[in-house]
Amino acid sequence: MDRPPKIDRQREHQANERTFLAWLRTSIALIGFGFAIARFGLFLRELQSSVTGKDSPAHSFISSQTIGVGLVIIGIILVALSAWRYNKVLWQIERGDYRPSRLIIWITSAIVMIIGTITIPLLLWRQPEVPSMPSPRKNSVSHRSITHTRNLESKR
Repeated sequence: MDRPPKIDRQREHQANERTFLAWLRTSIALIGFGFAIARFGLFLRELQSSVTGKDSPAHSFISSQTIGVGLVIIGIILVALSAWRYNKVLWQIERGDYRPSRLIIWITSAIVMIIGTITIPLLLWRQPEVPSMPSPRKNSVSHRSITHTRNLESKR
């Protein structure tokens, strides 16, 4: 008797489907998180330029938009990898020669760790510009004009 009983195969297929759905949830989370990071970075740049009145600096390679797009791309790739893995395991279960593979887990973990490491400088180096408060001299008559007026009055 080479093949496992029908009930065991059914459980194995259901476990394979649950694993596939877990990978899909992870992919959707990466795509959503990437979209949120990219849009929130854009919002912060717009807010900074409206508060300070200055244009935002030129985009660097490590920016929230780059990281967000990277996460979306990784999420899309992960959908394809999970579908491939699901199909591979399905046929292994049918043939009765299932062999676990941790390659996708290691690759995914490494990619997420690399992106997480790339975001650390983004968080640490990006100092929000606080708009300078106008000094009382700038709101009233300038110091130079007061000095000039006093010099003119003393010459008279």
